[in-house]
This record gives sequence, C-alpha cells and structure tokens, in this order.
Amino acid sequence: MDAEQLREQAHKMVDFIADYYKTIENFPVLSQVQPGYLGKLLPDSAPNYPDSLQNEKILPGVTHWQSPNFFAYFPSNSSIAGFLGEMLSAGLNIVGFSWITSPAATELETIVLDWLAKALQLPDDFNSSGKGGGVIQGTASEAILVVLLAARDKILRRVGRNALPKLVVYASDQTHAALLKACKIAGLNPELCRLLKTESSTNYALSPDVLSESISNDIAGGLVGTTSSGAVDPLPALGKIAKTNELWFHVDAAYAGSACVCPEYRYCIDGVEDADSFDINAHKWFLTNFECSLLWVKASQGNMVIDYKDWQIPLGRRFRSLKLWMVLRLYGLEGLRSHIRNHIELADYFEELVGQDTRFKVIAPRTFSLVCFRLLPPLNSEDHGNKLNRDLLDSVNSTGSVFISHTVLSGEYILRLVVGTPLTEKRHVNMAWQILQDKATALLDIGQICYHHQQCFARSFPKVH
Repeated sequence: MDAEQLREQAHKMVDFIADYYKTIENFPVLSQVQPGYLGKLLPDSAPNYPDSLQNEKILPGVTHWQSPNFFAYFPSNSSIAGFLGEMLSAGLNIVGFSWITSPAATELETIVLDWLAKALQLPDDFNSSGKGGGVIQGTASEAILVVLLAARDKILRRVGRNALPKLVVYASDQTHAALLKACKIAGLNPELCRLLKTESSTNYALSPDVLSESISNDIAGGLVGTTSSGAVDPLPALGKIAKTNELWFHVDAAYAGSACVCPEYRYCIDGVEDADSFDINAHKWFLTNFECSLLWVKASQGNMVIDYKDWQIPLGRRFRSLKLWMVLRLYGLEGLRSHIRNHIELADYFEELVGQDTRFKVIAPRTFSLVCFRLLPPLNSEDHGNKLNRDLLDSVNSTGSVFISHTVLSGEYILRLVVGTPLTEKRHVNMAWQILQDKATALLDIGQICYHHQQCFARSFPKVH
C-alpha cells in the first residue's frame, strides 16, 4: 500500500462523507429504486484494469439510516468518534481471535466492557474481575445464538445428551425472530420454542404467571428448558422463576439497554442480578457505528488470558472495541446520557402531538423513544382499521420525506415512530407529524366518499325478499 496514495484517496473519501452528511436531508429517506436497478447500471464482469471510484450509482439505492427523518425500525447510530474508530480498525486490520494475535485488541475489549458494566451497575459477576465478563458480538442475534448454545450445553451436561430433543426455550411473543433461527442452528426443536402470549393488559410484557404455567405443563410432560426475555419484562419475577427451575435466564436489552446508563432508567433492568447473560446493542443508541453488540455472561472459562474466539461463533474477529473506546472517550458518559435524553424528550413531544389529535391513538405506553400509535378507523371498518393504517404507512413513506415502520399488536396493525438518529431535531418531528396528519386526512376523506357511494348504491337497489 502506497502511503501517499492512501492519503490522497482517504482525503477524497472523507470529503465525500462530510458533504454527504451536510446534504443528507436532500435525499429521499427510503430508497426509491426498483429491484435489479444496479445490475442495469454496472458492467456484467469485473474490470480487468484499475478504474475510478464511483458513488453516484450506489447512492440512489441507499436508504439513509442517518437521515434526521429516519424514524423506522430502531436507530443505527453513527458518530465522528465511531467513524474514526472504524477507520483506525480498518487501517490496522488485525484478526484478533486470541490474545497473542494482538494483545491490545483483547485487553481493550475487556476494559471497555468492564467500564460499561459499571456504568450500567451490572452485578460484579458480569465483570472480568469476577467470574464472568463481556464480549463484543456482531449483533444481538449472534449474542442470542451464543448464549443459547451455552445454555444448551450447560443443561445437557446435567441431564445427559439424550435430552436434546426435549429442551424447551421460553420467550415472550414480542421476542425477535432471531430466536427461532438460533433454535434451528442449535439443533433445538423449533416447536418447543414457547413464544408466550402477551397482552395489552400487561403493556405487552411477559406475565410471570403465564411463564410459570407453561413451565409446569412442560415439566409434567417430561420436558426441560432455557429462558430468554426482553428488558421491558418484569425481570425480578421472571428471574426468580428461572432460578427455581434451574433455567438459563438471558436478558436481551438490545435497543433500550443503552438508556439504562441514565440513572432515571436504570430501574428498567432491575432483576438483571438473576440473569445468566445480558446484551445491549451499542450500535443502536450509543453513537457507535454498526456493528457492536455488547454481551455479558456470568461464567467464563477463567483462563489467565481471554481468547475471544471461544466467546463467539467465528474464529476471526475485528478490532471492534476501538470505536467503542473512542466514543466513550470523546463523548463521555454524560455526553451519551444527554444524547439519549434528548431523543426521549423528542419522542415525548411526538406522543403529545398524537394525543392532541382525536383521530389517532397511542397504543402502548412509551418509556423510551419509541411511540406506537394508529389512526382510528371509522365505525364501519371491517378489519379494525388495519388496511387504513397500512395505507397510511405506505402513503407517508412514499413521499420520501420521512420513513416510519409498523408492528402488529393484539391483531392490530400499529405504526411505529422511533427517535434515534443523532441529527434529528424538533423540526424533523414536526414535519413527520404534519405529513402523517395530511395523509390521514386524505385517506379518511377518500373513505368517506367510498362509504357514501356504497350507501347510495344500497338505497338504489333495495333487497329483494
């Protein structure tokens, strides 16, 4: 690699990225291209000789996750510190699968995970000075698979390998689809993955009574199991049940776990003391570029040095702790708390706007920066307004000015708006709400016209007896 060539090309790329962020609001948030667009623009074979770098054909096919008008799914934060950490990691380009392959990579990861364990007030057992420690996984999906394999092997050592077909996994029906994938990869019967029903009466948190009943039924049937739970569930009660039944208790706080560095939200993970493992995604809400999922476990191998290859599925691993270290140094815990609180305040503001329009309803209580809401249907709606809200989502997203997503709760199609992009300000929330109101008005007007025509048609053709 020629150092001066790197300097020249890197400067160009940094300029391009800086200009991209300066003009990011000019792009439609959701990509407007059709499937297969890129194949029509690029040659059908790789160039035989060096070619110039081209970005203009790529950008039209990008959905702009860092746009201040991106309110879909969950956030994927980026920051100057995170970007610089990624750049340094790419420049060093180490493969840190064991301590000797790059001692700094292993030791820095251990240190920053310990820092955050203290910031989150996790039990000492999750600290490297205790019996366990932390490790950076790619995503929470990988973390789920890792702890599922650990839970599987732990229980099989106790009850024997022949019990594999009888292992049961318990989780809320709000659990990410990654759990079912993990069960299949781990050789567990997907039919024995109990996705326990949640209801609006518990704000869609997993009821301890429902969990206890399911475990009792399975024990009576000769089955054994492990437990996975979301951080918004009643952890103390669920942890007690898991402990009584000698189950592995995993707490997946991928999105909201970052907020627990704020003292006023730490209560949301009360009960984590009984967990065997705990996970948050720093790349969602912690200004750390994707991917960076933080997993803590209570029990590790206890060797003199850590070889992180034994804490994950792949052998090789990147120097991911660099970007997390830089984020913590350049922003500090107070800077990160301010970042999170700002988003929660903006979500609270949006929730107030929704509550002021009687045509809309907030569906689930908001704790963090996610607001679940829907447009109330006319009284004559046959599908409880599901098509109406689906049409509203499509209409809003088709503008390109804003991007939101949806979920289904108790059989109802629900709109989701989550504030989480570092560039988002109050004016962006106002614009998103204005678009939602305008599109809702248009859809309701069309619905009234259709209903009026149906009534006229019915009057014109009376029933024949």
